[in-house]
Amino acid sequence: MGLVLAGVRQIPQQMSALKAGKWQIGAGSTLREKTLGIYGYGRIGRVVAGYGKAFGMKVLIWARAESLKKAIEDGYEIAESKQAFFETSDVLSLHMRLYDATRGIVTAEDLAHMKTTALIVNTSRAALIAPGALVQALQAGRPGMAAVDVFEDEPVQDINHPLLNMDNVVCTPHIGYVSRDEFEIQFTDIFDQIVAFANGRPTHVVNPEVLKKRR
Repeated sequence: MGLVLAGVRQIPQQMSALKAGKWQIGAGSTLREKTLGIYGYGRIGRVVAGYGKAFGMKVLIWARAESLKKAIEDGYEIAESKQAFFETSDVLSLHMRLYDATRGIVTAEDLAHMKTTALIVNTSRAALIAPGALVQALQAGRPGMAAVDVFEDEPVQDINHPLLNMDNVVCTPHIGYVSRDEFEIQFTDIFDQIVAFANGRPTHVVNPEVLKKRR
């Protein structure tokens, strides 16, 4: 939710203005009673939906059929259609894995249905949005804002990258998962898996059928 807050409250822009000797260059928006659209209701999407609820937002879900059933069980509202989902959301956050079926799943037409005041947030994978579609949509004014932590080509080191030069976009360098605490958890888990494998008792095996062949 950090990028959401930064986007709707214009925190980076206000900071830059303050450093330039300007005071209150504009007014952001509150999240309370706004609609948070969660596209993809997996582990992370479910957590973000809870955050939205805590901020007093109306949570709206759009996902594959199996995930929609889980969302309904959790008490969340389901959008009537994909178009209605994009039209209704004040903040729309993407939470899907990237594979063939989800690559480019958000089209230029989808973005064109968003409100001029809406914020789209992508902390998942840039390729979930059709190539070039986000920049074109922002230039056209629908949605009105974006907050992104992922890019089509990383690392981004070109200071002329279009997203870096838009006043209505908050960009971070793919740091959503980067923290000392997270690294500690990840490295500990990886070390434990290596030890388990060395002891002949591998854990978290993605394709367990190979273990039978190995024996």
